[in-house]
Amino acid sequence: MAEALTREAAHAAALEQLKGRAARSLWRDAFSRLRRNRGAVAGAVIFLLIVVMAITAPVIAPHDPIKLNARNSLREPGREFWLGTDQFGRDILSRIIYGARISLMMGFVSVAISVTAGSLIGLLAGYYRGPIDMIAGRLVDVMLAFPGILLALVIIAVLGPNLRSAMIAIGISAMPIFIRVVRGSVLSLRNSEYVEAARVIGGRDARIILRHVLPNVLAPIIVLASLGVPAAIISGAALSFLGLGVQPPTADWGEMLSNGRSFLNRAWWLSTFPGLAIMVLVISINLLGDGLRDALDPRMRL
Repeated sequence: MAEALTREAAHAAALEQLKGRAARSLWRDAFSRLRRNRGAVAGAVIFLLIVVMAITAPVIAPHDPIKLNARNSLREPGREFWLGTDQFGRDILSRIIYGARISLMMGFVSVAISVTAGSLIGLLAGYYRGPIDMIAGRLVDVMLAFPGILLALVIIAVLGPNLRSAMIAIGISAMPIFIRVVRGSVLSLRNSEYVEAARVIGGRDARIILRHVLPNVLAPIIVLASLGVPAAIISGAALSFLGLGVQPPTADWGEMLSNGRSFLNRAWWLSTFPGLAIMVLVISINLLGDGLRDALDPRMRL
């Protein structure tokens, strides 16, 4: 009996070592493919520039983004105000620079909520099956019965309109896709040879899930997260546009779009530049997300 357990332990250790080497090789191959993808590289560069702009906003912003000045109301783009001013005399460029912080926070915090909660539920449902899987399945069915933006509106109605509520609402509304994908990946792994070997040598469920199962479902989680960030940014802008997200006077691209609606005929710049900012940020992250998807796709290695 002792010899059998020793052999099983040695077999499990060898499998884990081989799996670790294969995983490192796969990640290196994926990074190499990502670097060769010009669209992904361009998206990454633009995205990093926006991140740097958001971090250095207090340094590079030419004006105070919330200071009112009636004398500069609705100034056209020019030498003093490169992108013009709004109806309150606030500099559009400065508000766009500061608004990048809100949009990035909205996208990444919302997706972090979705990834954490959705992946945890998917891992438990796929690994344990039974009642946990049934409850998770019914939860996903109920959440998918509502359009994402409608579910977010319901959550904000309960929590109140502010940035924190918007991030929580968007994060919860995006959970079902993570639950489904992670659950499906775990179902295909739970009976694999190295997981069975870990069980035989007495590995606890928590250790097996964290050490053997989770690392092998990271690739789809990363791809989903990269594609979920731009969707969260757009949803956050939509909520702010409706007055249910970031509240004035905080600079936010969605709120700037909403303010510019009434001045489209005589002040086109109020909505045009925030809209372009949203478009550039979303496209850059989409390009990077598409590159990650192609780099991590197993079929690309064939």
